[in-house]
This record gives sequence, C-alpha cells and structure tokens, in this order.
Amino acid sequence: MELIRGLHNLNRSHRGSVLSIGNYDGVHRGHQALLRRLRERSAELRLPSTVLVFEPTPREYFAPADAPPRVLTLRDKLTALAAQGVQRVLIVRFDRRLAALSAEAFVRQVIVEALGTRALVVGDDFRFGARRSGDFALLESLGQTLGYRAEQLDTLHVSGCRCSSTALRGLLAEAKLDEAAELLGRPYTI
Repeated sequence: MELIRGLHNLNRSHRGSVLSIGNYDGVHRGHQALLRRLRERSAELRLPSTVLVFEPTPREYFAPADAPPRVLTLRDKLTALAAQGVQRVLIVRFDRRLAALSAEAFVRQVIVEALGTRALVVGDDFRFGARRSGDFALLESLGQTLGYRAEQLDTLHVSGCRCSSTALRGLLAEAKLDEAAELLGRPYTI
C-alpha cells in the first residue's frame, strides 16, 4: 500500500483514482463493505483504490477535549486498510484552511484537481466541507458536471445494531467484547 502524507506530496502518477473518504476508525464491518465496493469499482475502472483520511480528525480539530477516543491508532488503521486491499492512503492534515473550504471547493480542488477521481464511494452519513454543508446529493450533482461517478452505500446493520464507530466505541466502553467483535468482524485488540 502506498502512503501519501499531504496533498502537496501528490504528483501526476497519483491522478486517476477510485476514492473513499472517511475516518475509518476501527475499520469495522461497515467500513469493510465500503472498501469491498471501492475495490470492485477500482477493478472495473482499472484505477487504484484510494482512501483519504484526515489527521487530526475534524472532531479532534474542532473540540479536542470532547472528541471521542479512537478505536485504532493511525498506524493500526493503516495496517487494517492495507489488509482490506486498499492500494493508496492519502493522509490530509485537517487545519483551519481545510475547515473553511466550501463543499464545492473541496470537490473541485481535492477530489477532482488533486486526485483526478473517476469514482467515489461513501457511506450514507458522509458530510464534508465547511460546516459539514456538503452531502451525497451535492457529490452526485457535481460528479455529473466534473466527470466522476458518486456512489453511496447504505448503513450496515449487524445483529440489529447500526455498524458504526460510535456504536463500536459504546460496546468497548461497556466491555462488550463479543458484540464489538461482531461489528469489527474480528476480535478487538489493543
């Protein structure tokens, strides 16, 4: 897996990708479903599967004292993404400039100009841009004009529970390790 730290380290060889964006904390079964679809689209288009993550996470940036604890360290997240067959991970520093970028500017500058994205796969709760103003409808609409296809996957439910990093953190906080393992698709480790 190729690791790219920062937009400034992208070069011409990184243009053209199938992209997913998110925190991917835990790389749980919901994330695994997204990554499976990412790999499928990547194979169809013969383009590298790319995951964009932010460091720090937006919640850590805006409210460090109230940000939820991470399920995985960055290193463990990268290991889990590699195990899921992701070909590239782009780590973008979340800072004041990025936080102020409008949703449309983010799509144009990062998704299209920097990465040359041809297909984008996101979850049904994905929000982006200044004040989380961007949603899937905007991604889809801009994609029609800017030349990429946006795809949204519905939330995965496991044993009646919404498979999310929030649910996973809750189970871990209550030491419900068997239920956490169900959401992860593997035993939880530290």
